Amino acid sequence: MQLFNAADKALWRLALPMIFSNITVPLLGLVDTAVIGHLDSPVYLGGVAVGATATSFLFMLLLFLRMSTTGLTAQAFGAKDPLALARALVQPLLMALGAGALIVVLRGPVIELALHIVGGNDAVLEQARRFLTIRWLSAPASLANLVLLGWLLGVQYARAPVILLVVGNILNIVLDLWLVMGLHMNVQGAALATAIAEYVTFIIGLLMARRVLALRGVSLALLKQAWRGNFRRLLALNRDIMLRSLLLQLCFGAITVFGARLGGEIVAVNAVLMTMLTFTAYALDGFAYAVEAHSGQAYGARDSSQLLHVWGAACRQSGLVALAFALVYLVAGEQIVAMLTSLPSLQQLADRYVIWQVILPVIGVWCYLLDGMFIGATRGAEMRNSMAVAAAGFALTLLTVPTLGNHGLWLSLAVFLALRGLSLAWIWRRHWKHNTWFA
Repeated sequence: MQLFNAADKALWRLALPMIFSNITVPLLGLVDTAVIGHLDSPVYLGGVAVGATATSFLFMLLLFLRMSTTGLTAQAFGAKDPLALARALVQPLLMALGAGALIVVLRGPVIELALHIVGGNDAVLEQARRFLTIRWLSAPASLANLVLLGWLLGVQYARAPVILLVVGNILNIVLDLWLVMGLHMNVQGAALATAIAEYVTFIIGLLMARRVLALRGVSLALLKQAWRGNFRRLLALNRDIMLRSLLLQLCFGAITVFGARLGGEIVAVNAVLMTMLTFTAYALDGFAYAVEAHSGQAYGARDSSQLLHVWGAACRQSGLVALAFALVYLVAGEQIVAMLTSLPSLQQLADRYVIWQVILPVIGVWCYLLDGMFIGATRGAEMRNSMAVAAAGFALTLLTVPTLGNHGLWLSLAVFLALRGLSLAWIWRRHWKHNTWFA
C-alpha cells in the first residue's frame, strides 16, 4: 500500500489548513495557561481552569451547531443544491444567535449553579466567577462562529476557516498578553480578551460567508426563503448530536470536578495537562474535519469510492501524526510542562501524569476520524449511541479513583476515547457489510 498517493494529497489539501488553524485554538489555551500560571498563586490558574471547563461544557453542548451545519452543507455541496446550501447556513445561524442571547440573559444564575456543582476551594471558585461573568457575554458571537466555521468547512473553502480561526485566536492571544500582563487584570483580562476576539471573529466570518455565497451562486432571494423548510430534520439531527455532546461534556467536566475534590493543586495540574491534550486533539481534528467534508460530499453525491479513498488516506496520515505527538511528549513532556507553569510544586506533580499524554493521542485519533465520517453522513443517532457506550465505560472506570487517585481520572479518559472509537468502528463496518451507509 502506498504511503502517499492521490487520496492522501487530496486529504492534506483540506486537512493541512485546518490543522494550522485548529492549533491556534489550543495555542490560545497554552497562552492562557502560561500567562495565568506565572501569576503569584495557583488560585488564578485553578479559577481559569474551572471557568474554562464550565464555558466548554455549555458552549460545546451546543457544538451540534457546527457539526450539523458541516454535514448538511457538505451534502448540499455534493448534491449541487443551492437552496439546501443556503438553508444549511441560515437556519442554524438563527438558532445560534437566539441561544447565545438566552445565555447572556441567564448567565448569573447559571454561573452560580455551575460553581455549586463543581464545589471545592472558595478562592478558586471566586476567580472562576469573575472569569465567567465576562466570558459569557460573548455567547451569541461564539455560537454563531461555530455555524460559520461549519458552513465554510462544508463547502470545502479551506482558506476561509483558516482566516476565521487564525485571526480571531491571534487577536485573542495579543489581547490576553496586554490585558493580563500589561494591565494586570488577571482572570478578568483573560475573559475580556476572549469576548472581544469572538465578536471580531464573527464580523470577519460574516464577510467570508458573504464572499463564498457569491462564489457558489446563492442569491439574496434564495437566502430570504432559506429559513423555511426541512426544519424538523435539522431539529432531530441537532437533538441527537446535542445528547452526544452532553455526554461528552459530562465526562470531560467530571475530570475537573473530581480533580477539584482531590485538591486545588490537582485541578491546576490537570488544567496544564489537559491543555496539552487539547492541543493534540485539535491538531488531529484537522484530519477529522477533512473527513467530515469529504464524507458529506460523498454522501450527497452517493459516491462510495471517493469516501473509501479518503478514509484510507485519513487513517494513514493521522495515524503517523498521532505517533509523532506521542513521541514528542515521551521525549519532552516534562520540559513542555515547565514552559506552561513556573510553580515548582505543579511541575513536580505534573511529571507524575505526563505519561498519559503519550498514550492518549494513539488511542484517541481513531474516534476523531470516525466522528468525521458520521458527521458528514449526518448519522446523529448512531453517534449518540456510541457516546452512551463510551460514557458508561468512563463512569465505571471512575470507580478506580479512590484507589488510583488522579491516575484513575486519566485512565477513565483513555477508556472513554477507546470505547468511542471501537463502537463507531463496529457500526461503520456493519453498514458497509450490508451496503446501508447511503440509505
